[in-house]
Amino acid sequence: AMQQAHRSAFTFLPEGESEQVVLTYGELEERVRSVGAALARMGISGERVMLLFPPGLDYIVSFFGCLYAGAVAVPAYPPRPNRSLDRIESIAADSQAIIALTTSQLLSKAKTFVAESPVLSKLQWLSLEELEAEKPGNWKPTYPDPQALAYLQYTSGSTAQPKGVMISHANVLHNAAYIHHGFEHTPDSISLSWLPHFHDMGLIDGIIVPLFGGFPGYLMPPAAFLQKPLRWLQAVTRLSVTHTGGPNFAYELCLRRIGHEELNELDLRTWSVAYNGAEPVRPQTLDRFASTFASCGFRPEIFYPAYGLAEATLKVTGGRKSTVPVRCALNAEALQHHRLVEVAESDTHARLLVGCGYVAADTRVEIVDPESHTPCGESNVGEIWVSSPSVAGGY
Repeated sequence: AMQQAHRSAFTFLPEGESEQVVLTYGELEERVRSVGAALARMGISGERVMLLFPPGLDYIVSFFGCLYAGAVAVPAYPPRPNRSLDRIESIAADSQAIIALTTSQLLSKAKTFVAESPVLSKLQWLSLEELEAEKPGNWKPTYPDPQALAYLQYTSGSTAQPKGVMISHANVLHNAAYIHHGFEHTPDSISLSWLPHFHDMGLIDGIIVPLFGGFPGYLMPPAAFLQKPLRWLQAVTRLSVTHTGGPNFAYELCLRRIGHEELNELDLRTWSVAYNGAEPVRPQTLDRFASTFASCGFRPEIFYPAYGLAEATLKVTGGRKSTVPVRCALNAEALQHHRLVEVAESDTHARLLVGCGYVAADTRVEIVDPESHTPCGESNVGEIWVSSPSVAGGY
C-alpha cells in the first residue's frame, strides 16, 4: 500500500465475465485498518472470528481485518437456504468462536436460523459494514509472535467432522514464499482463482500469494466456473493471466463442456503455470487437455502437478515451470500390494501415474512404513511424512 497504493490488488468478477469490482492496495489497506480498529476496540485479540461471506472482496477485507486486530480468522461459508447447519455449527463449536462476521444482507437473513441453533445463537453476529464505520486512523499496529495463530483452516470433513488446522503467521509466510519461488512469480504475474475462499488452495494461492508477491489477483465465484467452465478460459484470454489452476476435475469439466467452435475465441499463450492438485492428477486428462487446447496456444509443459494438504498450510511438492510433468507406468496388481514394478506404458496391466513434483528449500519428505516407522525402500509404497516450517502445530 505504501509503494503502489493506486495499483489493483484484487479484482472480483461477480459473474465470471467482464463486469469487475476492483480493490487497490490503498483501498484494501484503508478498509482493513477500519475493520482491525473496530475489532481491536472490542478487545478480541487472540479470539476466534468466523468469516461467513459469499465469494468477493469483503471476504479479503474481513480476513486481514482479523489479523490487524490480533484475532484468529476462521474461514467458513455462509449458511445456505434449506441446507443443514451441521458443518457450520461444528466449526463454531470446535473453534470456540465468539464472533460471526458477515455482510449486512446475510445478517438480516441469518436471524431466523440462528435463533433455532443453540450453538450459533451464542455467537455475537456482526456485519462488515458496521465495522467499516470505524475511522482507519484509529488502528494501532499489532506485532504478533511468528508462532501465534493467524487462522484456523478447517479440513473438508468429507469422511469425518471437520478439523481446524492451526496455521501460524510463520506457517503461512513460509508457504507463500515456497509457492512464490516454485511458481517463479514476477511483478508482471497475473493470478486468477475460482476456488472457494475458505478452501486452503483458494485462500493461499488465490488471495495470500498474490498479495505476498505484489501482483494482481483476479477472483471469480466457484459457481460461475462450475456453471460455465468456458468463463475460466475466457478470463485467462481477456486478462492475460499467467498463473491459474485447480483440481483435476476442473480440466475435465473444460473438456466436457467447451465446444470445438468455442476454441477459436481463446488465446492461452500467456498461461505459464497451470497447477493441478487437491485430488489425483490423471495423465489422460493432461494429454487430452493439452491436445484439445493446443490450437489456443496451450503448451503441455505449463502443467504443474502438485501435492499438498491443509496440515502443511498448502504446498508440499510441486512441478517445475516450463518442464513437462514426469510420469511412470506401474504394474497395477503389484501396486495394490504396495509394491512398485515399472512396466511399459503399452502393457495391458499398466497404471500410468503423474509425478507431483519435487521438494525444495527446507521442506523434507520421507516415504515411511506406517507400522515399523522406518523409511520404505525405493520399490515400496508407504505413508508420506513431511517436515517443513509450513507444517502446522496441530488441530
